Amino acid sequence: MNLPQALTRRFGRRVKGSVADLPPNVLLLGITSFFADVSTEMIYPIVPIFLTSTLGAPVAAVGLIEGIAESTASLMKLVSGWWSDKVAKRVPLVMGGYGLAACGKIILGLAYSWPIVLLGRFVDRFGKGVRGSPRDALIGDSTPPELRGKAFGLHRSMDTAGAVVGPLLGLGLVALLNEHLRTVFLIAAVPGFLSIASLLLVREVRAASSSLAPEAKAPLTLKGLDPKLVVFLAASLVFALGNSSDIFLILRAKDLGLSTTAAVLAYVVYNFVYMSAAFPAGIVSDKIGRWRVFLLGLLIFAVAYAGFAAADRSAYVWPLFAVYGLYIALTEGVAKAFVTDLAPPERRASLLGLHGMIIGLGALVASVAAGVLWDEVGQWAPFALGAAGAAAAAVMLTGLVLFAPSQRTA
Repeated sequence: MNLPQALTRRFGRRVKGSVADLPPNVLLLGITSFFADVSTEMIYPIVPIFLTSTLGAPVAAVGLIEGIAESTASLMKLVSGWWSDKVAKRVPLVMGGYGLAACGKIILGLAYSWPIVLLGRFVDRFGKGVRGSPRDALIGDSTPPELRGKAFGLHRSMDTAGAVVGPLLGLGLVALLNEHLRTVFLIAAVPGFLSIASLLLVREVRAASSSLAPEAKAPLTLKGLDPKLVVFLAASLVFALGNSSDIFLILRAKDLGLSTTAAVLAYVVYNFVYMSAAFPAGIVSDKIGRWRVFLLGLLIFAVAYAGFAAADRSAYVWPLFAVYGLYIALTEGVAKAFVTDLAPPERRASLLGLHGMIIGLGALVASVAAGVLWDEVGQWAPFALGAAGAAAAAVMLTGLVLFAPSQRTA
């Protein structure tokens, strides 16, 4: 009996009906993502503070760095997804991506100017892009369609558990090390490298065709795709164009009067809600359809961002971060399950990567625009833009929910 089977057998009774019916690969990839997110989220909330306070970078530079970093991750999801489909291998790319991300933390620890921070974030997010599509395709390959929402929901919950532990650990280290942020960045590399250990037990699953379909050679083509998937990709782009980096939420919390510690704790509240709701949201999407759950998430995002735009006191930050956590719980894993459902198996990683690329290009535009709007118009402006983008994407999806009421993935 191997370790995944032993874990499932030992804990199967207490989790029966929740995770015991999921493949071992899903649990192992969740453990990997937990450690990786501890590493990333230890430093993510303090990066904007390090940039603006320690290095003296303008807020527009923060937006540029985060836009480039996140769009790099998403562009690489397309490349690595296509390559994963081409060679019919997922695990080596996943391992390499997690290793690169850990190295990015070391570069941040050595940074003494904001361009070096850009390099560190680039390497970190490059690694994220390399691993993302093959990992998500492996989850899809390993899981039957009727359980995919649950599988992606569990993965998101385990990933985000790291986002709850990470900032708290980071805050403790900041206090213990007398706010020597560079040392915190170096320590954050340790759980990053630990994340690779559980991947040694992950097994390849050959769910896709062994021969590359003609469409897989050109992953950007929409030829032959389900029309629902095409509309979903278009709506995702509209949404992404207003969805700037979460760093602006942290800066907004500080602008409204929260201390650095309180701003990071508010971010922990967001991740706690995300962690708690992602798994149930995935299960619900298996039962009532991906479209409905995702649409609700867009509407909640619009409400949260409108709240951040209108807020005039720090007390509003806490409930707004909680609402924002509910939005992402209802959308991120559900979106991956939806693309997996409708993508041809031989193009699964490529189309997951295409979706990620669309989000990334939108993130670049949105984050740069948010930095400019913050400096030139006002702190409220980036959030007003995001609320409008989410509302527009929700309108695009509403008709499809109404016209396909009986389909599980509709």
